Amino acid sequence: MSRTTTVRKYGKSTRKPKQTAADDLFAQLPRTPVKGASKPDPEPELEPAREPSLDLKAALEDEITELEAQLQAARLDDTPAEKDKTEAPRPEDGSSCPDSSEDSQGTATQGQVLEDSAQDDCHHEAEDDADQLEEEDKEQEESSIDSLRVLSWTDVCASGDGIEKIAEASFAEVYRVTNAHGTSIIKVVRLESPIKAQTKAQARSGLVDEEPHAEAAMAGELRISEWLADVPGFVVYKEQYVVEGRAPRALLETHQAFQRRAKRRDPDRLQFYPSPSRYLEETRFLVVELGDAGVALEDFELTTVSQVWDIFLHTALALARAEDMIEFEHRDLHEGNLCIRRVRPPTTPPHPQAGLQFGHSGLDITILDYGLSRATDPFPSPTTPEAEVVAYDLETDLLLFQSTHAAQCRVYRQMRTFLLHHDRVRSLPAEQHTTPYPVSPATGEPISWRGHFPYTNVLWLAYLYGYLVENFKGPRAEVKRFVRETGELRAHLDPGAPRGVLSFPGAGEVVRFAVEAGWVEEGQVVDAGGGWGGEGGWVGERNGVEG
Repeated sequence: MSRTTTVRKYGKSTRKPKQTAADDLFAQLPRTPVKGASKPDPEPELEPAREPSLDLKAALEDEITELEAQLQAARLDDTPAEKDKTEAPRPEDGSSCPDSSEDSQGTATQGQVLEDSAQDDCHHEAEDDADQLEEEDKEQEESSIDSLRVLSWTDVCASGDGIEKIAEASFAEVYRVTNAHGTSIIKVVRLESPIKAQTKAQARSGLVDEEPHAEAAMAGELRISEWLADVPGFVVYKEQYVVEGRAPRALLETHQAFQRRAKRRDPDRLQFYPSPSRYLEETRFLVVELGDAGVALEDFELTTVSQVWDIFLHTALALARAEDMIEFEHRDLHEGNLCIRRVRPPTTPPHPQAGLQFGHSGLDITILDYGLSRATDPFPSPTTPEAEVVAYDLETDLLLFQSTHAAQCRVYRQMRTFLLHHDRVRSLPAEQHTTPYPVSPATGEPISWRGHFPYTNVLWLAYLYGYLVENFKGPRAEVKRFVRETGELRAHLDPGAPRGVLSFPGAGEVVRFAVEAGWVEEGQVVDAGGGWGGEGGWVGERNGVEG
């Protein structure tokens, strides 16, 4: 997992040096001895010097006047104040020629004009180059909507193709599309565009329309998707495009089926995304197409304890690798953002009650949805002093911490409490998350979600552990044995453990613990390259407390 072992390279192509209008003009100017640093040694007089004729004086004067005019035209920043500083005073009529001593002074002044002009040209050209680099960086980070191809919903799910809504992620709905070419996952984000107004029945049902989003809101997630492209356990990015127009019947039917399933699991659950029946011809969506990752964990039936082992350990390994490579934090890893698929037949563990537990279920996991995530660019640009950080600012959405509709909402509050105190303390209740950017008593500064706090991954692993145990459908004796064998792991994961129990600082230490316990072989970890344990240590040790 070392950043130096990857062969994937990012960056900008070599640019041709910019040629400015001033460069062209200076190239055309005559070469004259007005640079003014030093004078050439006078040539020996072979005959007495003769006074120049009036015609010669006039010609010289005209040449100097023309040269000054060309130099002034070449100036990139021609303010009146700078003219006063650089131009030698001339008589109002402009006709008299200075004597020999004044000519020497005038020549030096003109030389200074040339030198100052060249310096200004270099200075402003450097500024222009910096502005151009910044603009090109922005263009690379945020692709223009206008440059994407535009499809209709019929193009996405043609007659005879299959489409199934499988999840609702941050800002987006997630569908699985199956056709003759294979299977893909599409993440659909409504852009700023109109839809039909709610009907009275929809309003009475508590429908809460998800607000449309600007393209820039997706830029960070797409950047993180690119950085995670080579990390096992994360979704494969394919392409993005725009979809507009009315929805076909198949899209409406799968939307309604998803809502019915969600209501059965959680009768109080609200509908956050508008029905496809409300789409207009002008309704536009940004669609990100991803590789098929299987079924969401919330729809997967856990029937064997080897499935529990593999899902938990696979997730910990993926997070540990991403922590090491791009300082990644998911910050929203609930059961809807973790997909499961079978990649090979299951095998029987050689020692059912102890020893190696990883890799027997035949399952693989894929982590989805980086809408709330945080990461650092693994290949920073040489033009920037610090590596780029992409992080969604959760302070702009305090309702996330105030909501209590699902168990995952508690984890959001646990993350924010940790950012405030930089230590594992009792999570603040929902009513204490109403003020944005509170001052941390640990740092004396307002909290910022741009910092790297890998302990947030531990909080989500603790949530995943609890979900797997609570939703196990196999023999209860098996899951009880799992809980007994992982008792020490569970204690170090638990943010509510007694103060004397230390906590893992990140997913890397969770993997280290699993290897030392014999549940995972080192070869199953190091084949990704690099170190997976980070810097080591525990949350309590790093903060000078016991828990």
